[in-house]
Amino acid sequence: MRVRGGTKAWTAVWLLLLVAIQAAGFYLVWRYSLHTVTGQWLDTAALAGNQIGQEQIQEPVSRILNAVSVLSLLAATLVIGFIALIRGRVALAITAILLIGGANVTTQLLKFFLIRPDFGIDPERSGAGNSLPSGHAAVAASVAVALVLVLPRKGRALAALLGAGYAAAAGVATLSAGWHRPSDAVAAFLVVGIWAGIAGLLLLFTQRAQAQVEPAEAHRVSLVILGVGGLLLCLATGAALAWLAGQTAIPPDELRARTLFIAYAGSAAGITGAMALVMTSVLVTLHRLVPSQKG
Repeated sequence: MRVRGGTKAWTAVWLLLLVAIQAAGFYLVWRYSLHTVTGQWLDTAALAGNQIGQEQIQEPVSRILNAVSVLSLLAATLVIGFIALIRGRVALAITAILLIGGANVTTQLLKFFLIRPDFGIDPERSGAGNSLPSGHAAVAASVAVALVLVLPRKGRALAALLGAGYAAAAGVATLSAGWHRPSDAVAAFLVVGIWAGIAGLLLLFTQRAQAQVEPAEAHRVSLVILGVGGLLLCLATGAALAWLAGQTAIPPDELRARTLFIAYAGSAAGITGAMALVMTSVLVTLHRLVPSQKG
């Protein structure tokens, strides 16, 4: 069916709402994780829990993190732009590249300007300062989302599932390697989600009047898997955090193995769930933003 003005207006409102929700989510993660004692304690406990079973996962973690670099980001950006161009979608190529560049530049600026107060929770890393958002997580998530944008309809659903899994694995890997706290990865995913919403608005306003959208092109199965899976994982994280909140009087380096495992596993679930929900927010309107019949 032809995309009507009213439909485009409602899609724009929905995209703005998604941007606002993810911006609010970023603010809450930043405020709670950096500027409260409980938030810093939970982050530190999760980071301390990465020692459990580290020898068994060290090799795959290193492979994942080594694959995320400035060179790989540039290469992925070129490939993504090329895919859009060979499909004859110039605006899509520009928008996807803008998404990747905007998300990663924003991540680095936030990391530079945000301040992490020292509450004495993690004296070992106090000199390192702020590490939120995670650059590695932002690279992985922005590439995954941009790839989903530029692929043809038949490849989007699988790419969304695999891309969300890849970005989540990169986020968990930064925690497993001791490079980042869990809030760093979640914040990075939210930055990418915000830029995905901005990219969606740009695609919507550059869409041709003759474009045709078919409701059947919505990827309902993938949306259910990502959306429901993401919510369940976030609920599991909430339960873990609620249980851990009663242990905050104990210094993180004195916690028992069971407590450390719950902190680590709960954080890994939260990282994965957050990425699944960010990808859901992208996929839910994508068939309207990049219709098969562009007109």
